[in-house]
Amino acid sequence: MKRVPPPSTVMEAAATECDVLVIGAGPGGGSAALHAARRGLKVAIIEDHDEIGTPVHCGECISDIAVNNLNLELPDEVISRHVDGIRVLFPDGTAKKLSEPGYVLEKHLFEQWLAEEAVANGAALHLSHKLTGMERIDVDGKFMGWRCEGKGDMFPFETKIVIDASGVAGVCSKLLALNPRPKVIAGMQYELQQVPTDGYLDFYIWPEYAEKGYLWMIPKCDGRANVGLVTEDRTRAKKALDEFIDNTHFKELDQVLPPWKEKGNPAFGGTIPISGPHEVTHADGIMLVGDAAGFTSPLFEGGSHLALKSASFAAQTAAEAIESGDTSADNLAIYHTRWKNEFPPYEKILRGKTALYSLSDDDMSAMGGCFPEEMSAMGISGKAMVGVRLLFRRPSLYFKRIIPAMLAFGYSRAKHYGW
Repeated sequence: MKRVPPPSTVMEAAATECDVLVIGAGPGGGSAALHAARRGLKVAIIEDHDEIGTPVHCGECISDIAVNNLNLELPDEVISRHVDGIRVLFPDGTAKKLSEPGYVLEKHLFEQWLAEEAVANGAALHLSHKLTGMERIDVDGKFMGWRCEGKGDMFPFETKIVIDASGVAGVCSKLLALNPRPKVIAGMQYELQQVPTDGYLDFYIWPEYAEKGYLWMIPKCDGRANVGLVTEDRTRAKKALDEFIDNTHFKELDQVLPPWKEKGNPAFGGTIPISGPHEVTHADGIMLVGDAAGFTSPLFEGGSHLALKSASFAAQTAAEAIESGDTSADNLAIYHTRWKNEFPPYEKILRGKTALYSLSDDDMSAMGGCFPEEMSAMGISGKAMVGVRLLFRRPSLYFKRIIPAMLAFGYSRAKHYGW
């Protein structure tokens, strides 16, 4: 790859050349690298940590629908356990099920497996490498690629396309001022021991502990479970999670020393973007995937399915653009079209989420009480019946935008990329 020589006599370091440079080896990065490598592209993945998958930043669950949609054949070693679906618990304890099968993963093993599959298909993986700068490569006025500088012995890289899977950090957006920093919500969890479960993911909509968020219990094998929360009150997240555990049945798991307070088992998590998809998800030789693009499910903040699918779109688009010899923003615009046509209407779900969080605890519980025991079977007639029940039990809810709040639950299902 040739580049316009700078007005300097200083010799530049020889660059590592590739077709696609993937930033980050999380689920989005691993998926992008794997799909791009399978298409015969020369791929390099850089990851700023010295180990893939640590620290874990999510609840670790993925639906059957997602696995089938992504054509994944999960090896047994990355699966912690099978689950039957989601149970939503409202403030008064009312519980309703959304039965749709899936898996709880050992997420670090899943991410390592994705990277290993990418490497097996020809990608090069570079750990402890951090991108710090990007310079355009133009030849005779035509965009040709990027020279990427950073920390790590393989830098600099010269690449035709950069796929940014750097998560909420949004490295390319930051370095090139593509998008403003997104609004984020804090996520935090513990891995507890000896947690009883019937095979459902428990999601608690309990504002007392998780303001404008929710709590969860995600069961794993050997009696382990992730118990955590997301909340907009980032300063109180850990304290709220500790109070939730201390004030509920989780406290009884260990009468001597609560396992969540044992040394060596700290809270873990991170921040999740909640502003919605970024305005700019592609530019000359750049595509953003997963959290780096702002792709999360609004109500329950699921992101793995969206990250994996957007990565496959980015790899497909990269292969087509490189084959055509045009990696400009105009030629990458099909990437925006692909994800826009596939992913659910974020703004509509966000309106429902906002309406839900504007309800009092009593209103939320009244709404939950009107849902059928099994929400997955709620078709058009079922939704109409819920509306009738609400009309009789609490008609004032219709003035509080209850319908968008109810629809937000529907759009959080697996088929709408909810998990």
